[in-house]
Amino acid sequence: MSAARKSAATKASRTEPRRVKRSLDGSAIALAGFVVLIALWFLSVRFLHVPSYILPDPMKVLHALWAGLAVDPTSATGFYRPLWSTLSNAALGFLIGSVTGLVLGSLMAESKVVEKLVMPYAFALQSLPKVAIAPLIVIWLGFGDSSKIAIAALLAFFPLLINSFTGLRATEPERIDLMRSLSATRFEIYRIVKLPNAAPFIFAGLDMAVVYALLGAIVAEFLGAQQGMGVAITQAQSVSDVAGVFALLIILGVMGVLLHGAVNRIERRVVHWARRNNR
Repeated sequence: MSAARKSAATKASRTEPRRVKRSLDGSAIALAGFVVLIALWFLSVRFLHVPSYILPDPMKVLHALWAGLAVDPTSATGFYRPLWSTLSNAALGFLIGSVTGLVLGSLMAESKVVEKLVMPYAFALQSLPKVAIAPLIVIWLGFGDSSKIAIAALLAFFPLLINSFTGLRATEPERIDLMRSLSATRFEIYRIVKLPNAAPFIFAGLDMAVVYALLGAIVAEFLGAQQGMGVAITQAQSVSDVAGVFALLIILGVMGVLLHGAVNRIERRVVHWARRNNR
């Protein structure tokens, strides 16, 4: 084994325990925060006598969670079918909005004409309250999955548009000049230099977009749908089942954390050079 390989192996062996230690420390802090939150919740209900319609007993919420999860996944009374409906529509909206935002952001970064043409309308659309646009989309597309996908895509679109545009424009001119001196085409410069440089920005946009897409699907379900987590929350609210509402909100919160973690995990594998530079 060469000296360079030995040095690299030694550095890797030293870095790995540190990385594991940081991961364990982060998990311990998150777990401690969760325990403190549950303890404050329990004490508030038991000793401060907070009304159950404001803050239900944790045991009742746990029972509602168990009642919705410990059932056949195909059962209409469980949480699995509405969760699958919401997640599938949010995933399609996330895919459509992200791809559209990335393509338009790339075109804007490459062309001043496209930037001046698209940017004002993109900001105008983003400035409109989505709660006001969502009913129009439901009227146009109906109460089916199409309206949920459209609203999810609309919310996922803007973070990718701005982040991809910013990341592509942030490429160092010296690197572009070097590629031009090597007779690289415009697409090769985009693929080899600009896109890798913009990858951290793009993944930051994806991190926001995946949560926004989930939020958009739920907003559409509140306005009118046959099934979904928004429908389940509305049904629980109609019978004053506050514990059931809390159980559904906890599931959505957990899903948001899992989606965020999935995007970060993919980013660590794809944009490995950025994290290495940060270290």
